[in-house]
Amino acid sequence: MMRSFIKFADTLSTSMGKAFSWCIVILMGGTCYEVIMAYAFNNPTLWNFDFSLQMYGAIFMMAGAYCLSTEAHVRGDVLYRLFPTRVQGWIDLILYFLFFFPGVIALAFYGYEYAALAWKIKETSWNSPAQIQIYMAKSMIPLSGTLLTIQGISEVFRAIICIRTGSWPQRLSADAEETEKVLMRTSQKDDKADVI
Repeated sequence: MMRSFIKFADTLSTSMGKAFSWCIVILMGGTCYEVIMAYAFNNPTLWNFDFSLQMYGAIFMMAGAYCLSTEAHVRGDVLYRLFPTRVQGWIDLILYFLFFFPGVIALAFYGYEYAALAWKIKETSWNSPAQIQIYMAKSMIPLSGTLLTIQGISEVFRAIICIRTGSWPQRLSADAEETEKVLMRTSQKDDKADVI
């Protein structure tokens, strides 16, 4: 059951992260359009600044679970990596309950209230001369909190499996990997090639 939930969470987080990564292309298009309008036609837009903020916000909010599923978040593991894997599992398990879940669950619940109010009043940007609507963008706050909670449960299951078996379960996606791991794997391949 735990392994199937891990697979589900990793698939969900990866698909959402990759889907929202296309916001970079949209953002680049909007920025190019603004530069052309401002410098070639001397007619800058009123909406592009807020549009850029919303695209950046979408990328940032929706990439959190994806980063967690691929171990791409910044981690201070100077001492952590020296511990046996079962100890690492216990550390992860404890820290997820102490620090991770209180924050992301609050993000999901209070973000829902925040987004619901924005939808109710059809909130627009107060600092935009174009009065761009932002209530749709605020919906990403509880959505990202929910995705992070699902991925966090998956990470807790990974820690439990690690504590039981002594090894970490395989990750679905290897889009991001620490340079140290890549170098160690390359070095091991070179050592094996030298032996042969």
